[in-house]
Amino acid sequence: MVVTRKLPDSVETRMRELFDTRLNLDDTPMTPAAIAEAMADADVLVPTVTDRIDAHALGHAGDRLKLIANFGNGVDNIDVTAALQRGITVTNTPGVLTEDTADMTMALILTVPRRLIEGATLMTGDKPWTGWTPTWMLGHRISGKRLGIIGMGRIGQAVARRARAFGLQIHYHNRRRVPLKIEESLEATWWESLDQMLARMDIISVNCPHTPATYHLLSARRLKLLQPGAYIVNTARGEIIDENALARMIESGDVAGAGLDVFEHEPAVNPKLVRLARAGRVVLLPHLGSATIEGRVDMGTKVIINIQTFMDGHRPPDRVLPSML
Repeated sequence: MVVTRKLPDSVETRMRELFDTRLNLDDTPMTPAAIAEAMADADVLVPTVTDRIDAHALGHAGDRLKLIANFGNGVDNIDVTAALQRGITVTNTPGVLTEDTADMTMALILTVPRRLIEGATLMTGDKPWTGWTPTWMLGHRISGKRLGIIGMGRIGQAVARRARAFGLQIHYHNRRRVPLKIEESLEATWWESLDQMLARMDIISVNCPHTPATYHLLSARRLKLLQPGAYIVNTARGEIIDENALARMIESGDVAGAGLDVFEHEPAVNPKLVRLARAGRVVLLPHLGSATIEGRVDMGTKVIINIQTFMDGHRPPDRVLPSML
C-alpha cells in the first residue's frame, strides 16, 4: 500500500500495524511520475484531494492495484469511471468533515461582512490604532439577511443550522428538493431556479461538490445576477466559481466581497484575488475547511476501515460509484 502524503501520526501508526505500508514521511507532494510508479506496484493507493488520478494516470496501474482509498470526501481528483473500467474500487471519507467545514463556512460568513481581517491586520500594522469612532470600519449586520446555500447536502444543512442561530433567513438551491421535514426544521426555502435565488440573496454559500455539471456553476452571467451588496463564501471547490469574473465584479463594486477557502487552480491563487484581499475586499484562507486534528484522524480511520473491509473480501462502506457523482 502506498500513501501519497503525510497523515496524522496515529493514522500512520495504525496503517503500519495492519498493512505493508509505504508512507510519505517528509510530505513532499508526489509528482505524476511518482504516482504512476506507485500505481504500477501497489495493490492499494491512498491519495489525497490534491493528487490527480485521471484516465491517463490510471493507464499506469498495474494488475495488482484494486483499490484507491481517497483521503478526502471529494473525489473530483479521481476519474471514478475509468477506475471502475479497470476493475479498481474507489472509496472516500464522507461525513467526518461536515461539522468542521460548516464551522469554517460560518466563520467566513461572519468575517467578511464584519471586516474582521481588516481590523485584525490594522492592529498589527505599522500605523497605531487611534481609537474608537462612531463611523470607522463599519461592516454589515448579518441577522435578518438572506443566506442562499448552493448544495443542501450534509454540509449545507450543517451551515443552515448554524446560520439560523445567527438570525439569517435560510434559502437553498439543490438539484433535488430535500425532504419537507428537513426544510421545516431549518425553516428553509427551496428555489428550483438558481438564477432567481441568486438575484435575491444577501450572502451566497457554496457547499456543492465539484462535478462536470458544477464547473463554473457561478459563471460570469450568474454572478451578474447578484445584488451589489451581496457576499460570496466558498468552502467547497474553487472550480465552481469563475474566479476571474468574480474578481472583476468585486473590483467594480458589483459584488460587495468574498470569503474563499478554495481556489480554482490550487495551490496557485488568482493574483487579482490577492490584490483584492490586500485591499480588504476579499478574505482568502489556505483550504482550512477540514483542518482539525479530530477531522483528519477521523478521515484516516475511515480510510483504514475501507481498506480493511476490502481486503477481507467485503464491499467497503464508502465505495464511490459514477452514479453518485
